[in-house]
Amino acid sequence: MVQNSMERKESMVVGAAVALVVYTLALSMLSPVMSAIQASKALSNSGSVKGVGVGVYWNQACTNATSSINWGNLDPGSNVNRTIYIRNEGNTAATLSMTTSNWNPATASSYMTLNWNYGGQTLSVNQVVQVKLTLSVSSSVTGITSFSFDITITASG
Repeated sequence: MVQNSMERKESMVVGAAVALVVYTLALSMLSPVMSAIQASKALSNSGSVKGVGVGVYWNQACTNATSSINWGNLDPGSNVNRTIYIRNEGNTAATLSMTTSNWNPATASSYMTLNWNYGGQTLSVNQVVQVKLTLSVSSSVTGITSFSFDITITASG
């Protein structure tokens, strides 16, 4: 009788140990899956682009003007490129500058950066330059499911 009781206790201890091992293995397999699900959450967006003294176009012939850029669905840690064409529509030679504003939500600007490959060259009147805009999203972005912001490209000179 004492031996049966001892065997039952041993069996319960072994069963508990096996359950603990199975539980630990299950958690270790699910953690990467859950991280991947959370990390692949796409961000949707909308926004505008405005030219001051310049026209902003989708094509080099400057026949397809744009007032907005659709960045698509963005994943944390991603970079998205969009090519635009900028024409100096003023009456003097000019250089360009770019600013962003009206980030919504405001915290989006802490997780996203907009850069361009414009080299600072002077544009003569009606000259067109091809520019690549790159929106970079931090891999640590949290709490944002959609965003918007405005881009202003200004001619000076």
